[in-house]
Amino acid sequence: RITFLLSLFVYTKISYGAMDPVFNDRTQFPSFYRTIPNEEAEMDGIVQILKHFGWKWVGLIISDDATGYRARERISKELVSRGGCLAFSALITFPFDFPKEIKKTTVIVLFISRETNLVYLSSLYDLPPKLWITTSFIYNVIMLNDQEMEFTLNGSLSLLIQEGEIPGFKQFFYTFSPNNYPNNALIAYTWHLLFVCPFIDIPMSVTKETCPGNATFSEADVSVYGDHNYRVTYRVYTAVYALARALHNLYSAQPPANHWGKLESLKHKVKPWQINQFVRNVTFTTFPNDTHSFDKYGDPPAQFNIIKLLFLPGDRSVITKVGNFNVSDHGTQFYINNSADLWGPHFNMTPELLCNAPCAPGYRKSKIEGAPSCCYDCVPCVDGEISNTSDAPSCFRCPGYEMSNKQRTACVPKMINYLSYEETLGASLASIALVLFLTTSAVQGVFVKYWETPIVRANNRNLSCLLLISLMLCFLCTLLFIGRPTQICCLLRQVTFGVVFTISVSSVLAKTLTVIIAFNATKPGSKLKKCISSQVPIVFVTICSLGKIGICLIWMAFDPPFLEVDIFSERNTIILQCNEGSVTFFFCIIGYIGTLALLSFIAAFLAKDFPDRFIEAKNITFSMWGSVAAGLLGCIFAPKCYIIFLRPQLNTKVTVCRIH
Repeated sequence: RITFLLSLFVYTKISYGAMDPVFNDRTQFPSFYRTIPNEEAEMDGIVQILKHFGWKWVGLIISDDATGYRARERISKELVSRGGCLAFSALITFPFDFPKEIKKTTVIVLFISRETNLVYLSSLYDLPPKLWITTSFIYNVIMLNDQEMEFTLNGSLSLLIQEGEIPGFKQFFYTFSPNNYPNNALIAYTWHLLFVCPFIDIPMSVTKETCPGNATFSEADVSVYGDHNYRVTYRVYTAVYALARALHNLYSAQPPANHWGKLESLKHKVKPWQINQFVRNVTFTTFPNDTHSFDKYGDPPAQFNIIKLLFLPGDRSVITKVGNFNVSDHGTQFYINNSADLWGPHFNMTPELLCNAPCAPGYRKSKIEGAPSCCYDCVPCVDGEISNTSDAPSCFRCPGYEMSNKQRTACVPKMINYLSYEETLGASLASIALVLFLTTSAVQGVFVKYWETPIVRANNRNLSCLLLISLMLCFLCTLLFIGRPTQICCLLRQVTFGVVFTISVSSVLAKTLTVIIAFNATKPGSKLKKCISSQVPIVFVTICSLGKIGICLIWMAFDPPFLEVDIFSERNTIILQCNEGSVTFFFCIIGYIGTLALLSFIAAFLAKDFPDRFIEAKNITFSMWGSVAAGLLGCIFAPKCYIIFLRPQLNTKVTVCRIH
């Protein structure tokens, strides 16, 4: 045994039939080479066929040996990586225990080693027609001439080692005769099988007629040999050629000498293991233009023909090349002639091989518990998610500014929501604001027209005019809150309204303080007489307004309002709104106005004993609970307009003084 192991390292071996991948281990087999592809390349070719036709649900029958187990592991792994799986996996035994899934599976991969007893295949006789994907063992079936097996495997797609032409072999084949090789038992036995006749020295078990010594192969039925583009025979040829080429290179590498000197050098100086280096690096070309070499594992480029096998009556078979599969250091090449008859005789078109129908766009795959990975349910995408491909493994969420359409196949822009003029609420508020603006303008016009009348003069006409102007601006500020928000609107609307309304409230407060000062100044010894002036109310309103403007400027400088896009409050709607920025400054604005209103209320309380017509600040209480500007307009100026238009006899100096 030790001698055998040592011989593996010493002698270079080139195999034409060993496909086991174990020989790729260069530690154990550093001097092993082969001219037939590794069987893993054959497995990859099967996978490429399945991938080409999009088959993801196939059966697999394997031989009960290392080759079968390797095929199951490699093919199933590749199927799973593409979203497919095996409908079933079974060992070929006798008798064969049919998996229940075999009847529902149209395409079955039959991957058995060439050493498998073909008797096991008889278990497949009773199966309904299937499309079989087979390997190079199918050649053994062709030579077996088993009609039932031929019917079962009729129409198979198979991988066969690429054939090649051996120059001069066809002529040698047809001129081959036993006369050229006398006393050769193997040749005599071959003639006995082909011509069903014995030689004189072979017992006559079939017929008493002896074989003619001058017979040749051209007279025998040798249709199984095809058109003399051989497969395994060609691998034997290339193995011998590779070794001969390596020996030639080794011969050429000897020190310069005559021919006989080089031969003597090879005999005495070159050791058997030295040829390994030359075999490893050998490259040669055979007819017509096939280049041969070995990779780092000692394997040749994997070259397979994809053939369509049809069995015809009379023990005839037709092998049609429909594609090829080649693997080399330069990459993988795969080709199938889709225009060829690939599906006869049992099928008319490409079989659809899926465990279930593909999930349509708008759905995603959902694994069924306990089922194979390629069997799944189709679940619709939830609102806000889509899938735009068939058999999507998952749905993906639309961007924040988009939503899914009704079919869940595409993302569409969300609806943009804001208080617009087209809406009922927006149109109503805008209409009310314009009506109040026009009403205030009309009141302003009345006051200007009756500027010199006692009722207007008695109500501090300058402050009343300022108050009316500020109320008109307050009503117009309402329009800043309607329509599509912009950055400018967000910056202006709170500030503008705050400043304008501050002028309104401070004007009312100034009028009340003026009345208080005026009534208290009439008391003996009062120092308030110095404060009686038409400029005092204007100065007071200016100071209050400047305070409000100062707060607004600080707000704008440090944390101003900005346009905000809210995509979270409502699933399918984008809400455009103004974010007030600093909450502190916003409440400072509101608090400032509230403080002025509170001071107006206090002033009104202190002046409760004065005539009501002069104490307009008491109307602030009502105004703050209703629409503020409208309340001020109604409570303060409505009585004046009533007297001007409906009771003009009261609009006299005597009447006003008497009433007050």
